[in-house]
Amino acid sequence: MRFISYRTVQRSALAFAAGAGIVLTGSMPALADFRVCNATQNLVGVAIGYRTAAGWVSEGWWHVKPKNCETLLDGPLQSRYYYLYAEDATRGGRWEGPTQMCVSDDTFKISGARDCIARGFQRAGFQEYDTGDQENWMVQLTDGPSQDGIPALTGAANP
Repeated sequence: MRFISYRTVQRSALAFAAGAGIVLTGSMPALADFRVCNATQNLVGVAIGYRTAAGWVSEGWWHVKPKNCETLLDGPLQSRYYYLYAEDATRGGRWEGPTQMCVSDDTFKISGARDCIARGFQRAGFQEYDTGDQENWMVQLTDGPSQDGIPALTGAANP
């Protein structure tokens, strides 16, 4: 069974309406999300971390194909800070940062960022993104050289 998101239906409706010359009126909810775009030539595995009312959460893996984007969190952003860790599936390179959180080899959603090893997980360094008061955000993973030890990745509010 294939699940189709509201966003997919909404985009399809807009594309149909534009192609048919129909003007849609009324309010449609704004699209908001946290996306990662892979500007490299290789498949990339991505994990995200964030804080909820109950505490820290890390989850992954999203597999982002070369020259494609994936939505990690759907809807308006609920936190100001988000954390990202990614691995190049072909070359083994990493996009990482100084914030330690838990990851697993398999698909995961882990509550808490402490005692990763004792709980049977691995630790990974996540890069912090301050999204301010934005409702959406996009991170672009690139092959470019790192600066000051930080890999070539950028984050910005989605246009």
